[in-house]
Amino acid sequence: MKSSLKLLGFVIKSEISKRFPKLAARPSIEEIRAILSSPGLPFEIEQVEVNGRSIRSWKNAAPSMAALLEGTLEYGDMEFIVYQDERLSFAEHYRRAAAVAHQLIDRFDIEKGDRVAIAMRNYPEWSVAFWAAAAAGAVVVPLNAWWTSDELEYGLKDSGTRLIFADAQRLERLQQIDSELPLQHIISVRCETVPEGVTAIEMLWQGAGANLKLPAVSTGPEDDATLFYTSGTTGFPKGTLGTHRNFCSAALTMPYTGVQGILRSGSSLLDLLALKKKPRAALLTVPLFHVTGCHGIMLGILSNGGKLVMMHKWDPVVALQLIEQEHINIFSGVPSMVRQLLDVNETEQRDLSGVTNIGYGGAPAPPDLLRRIKAAMPAVGASNGWGTTETSAGIATNSRQDYADKPDSVGPPAPVCDVKVVNEDGEQLANGELGELWVRGPNVVKGYWHNPQATAASFTDGWFHTGDVGKIDAQGFIYIVDRLKDMIIRGGENIYCAEVEVALSGHPTVKLACVFGLPDEILGELVGAVVQVAPNDSVSEQELQQFVANSLAAYKVPTKIWIRNEPLPTGATGKVLKKELRAFYTKAEN
Repeated sequence: MKSSLKLLGFVIKSEISKRFPKLAARPSIEEIRAILSSPGLPFEIEQVEVNGRSIRSWKNAAPSMAALLEGTLEYGDMEFIVYQDERLSFAEHYRRAAAVAHQLIDRFDIEKGDRVAIAMRNYPEWSVAFWAAAAAGAVVVPLNAWWTSDELEYGLKDSGTRLIFADAQRLERLQQIDSELPLQHIISVRCETVPEGVTAIEMLWQGAGANLKLPAVSTGPEDDATLFYTSGTTGFPKGTLGTHRNFCSAALTMPYTGVQGILRSGSSLLDLLALKKKPRAALLTVPLFHVTGCHGIMLGILSNGGKLVMMHKWDPVVALQLIEQEHINIFSGVPSMVRQLLDVNETEQRDLSGVTNIGYGGAPAPPDLLRRIKAAMPAVGASNGWGTTETSAGIATNSRQDYADKPDSVGPPAPVCDVKVVNEDGEQLANGELGELWVRGPNVVKGYWHNPQATAASFTDGWFHTGDVGKIDAQGFIYIVDRLKDMIIRGGENIYCAEVEVALSGHPTVKLACVFGLPDEILGELVGAVVQVAPNDSVSEQELQQFVANSLAAYKVPTKIWIRNEPLPTGATGKVLKKELRAFYTKAEN
């Protein structure tokens, strides 16, 4: 399949003069959509039926993830992944993924629909394992690499994973699990010593020929494809079951919103030809086990022949070096990363002139961030976006001039997405009115894995209840003002208060716990907690923090814990008055 940018360039160059009128200096969203979605263009839209409901979908979206991978053959020996001193071409990445896919089927008896998990940091092998499992017809289960052994155990049991790819650190955590797991096979990644019964991943592609093709597995748009875990309000993560249509839709949604932002800023369709010829090089700053990294960055680079530069871990000094050395022009992450990059470069003084796109989301952006970006990199087109795990990443993007004009907005929805604001009864509200934002489109997942109650509570006739409180203006731009969900966003990581409250309440001295977010200039929010202990009991803040760290990932451990003997305030229903506690202790902290 041709990449969306190549096809767009071909159509524009060959037919613009006879098919498309001259756009205004600042075309409307509707004008742009009418042109870009015209028949013959890669962004053409069609009506399709999914689960008995008619929705809009990209007509030229790949029918499966295997088809997306197959399309990378056109990029041959071009660089795809760079990690430290390693460089992996598109051709070699395809060869390895194809070889592993065949081994999954022939050697490990993986069948269509079986769950195959990935638990590792951002290594080149992450991408190989991901695409190989998808090409084998498996449901890929990216597990949070920060999870403890207990959390990994839950994810593996809940998903019913048969085979896992794990790096050395995650393999060590797996070996600490005492209970019986559904796992039948373990594939190790970058382990100096491979334990007995474990297969090293490089053994799966050794000897595979350069002309090896993907296995002949029949997968279609509505087949199950991915199982990404998101934190649950009950304290347990929920698996979001995505289809091939959900995943492949993102490959067109992202370039569309990019083109829309450029046209809205005054550039012409012909100007896009020059832009598309420039090599795309993105710095991967976020984990691939999140949809931001997987759908938002890796997929966009893979489907359009770009270069993906991985980091061992986030470090602004290293990031600045890589931006200069690898000619990075695309930088995405959470707002705190952009801020740290700018702060450090005041000393490092690296050349950032090649960066043309900076995008961020996952946490509120500081008001002065856009000004600082423009001051440091005047040519950059900055963008802010909105998406969730349940919507396969992007729903809306606000970029370039629109972002400068409406910095509080996350932009208009993608043309295949419907977004509405509803009241508590699910009734649609008028423009400008505040309510919960619901989303419908080809990117919305089927529901929560083996959790019909949670699915029924969050999905209605194809609409996903985002839990975000917002409004839509007369131009269709979305504004998010609050969250219905009891969630903390720490540096882009979602932390549900109930999960931390359950962990704290497990300590023998804690009678009741209340967890909430504390504002932080760098990470957006930190985890704060108030706990009630019996009058005759005593426990230290450090002891409680260590207790939580024994069962939850480090980023979920409360930074500040207030300990009190008096009861926590509750309302008429017996629920803790969290807003009052948060207001009181946040004020006390300041």
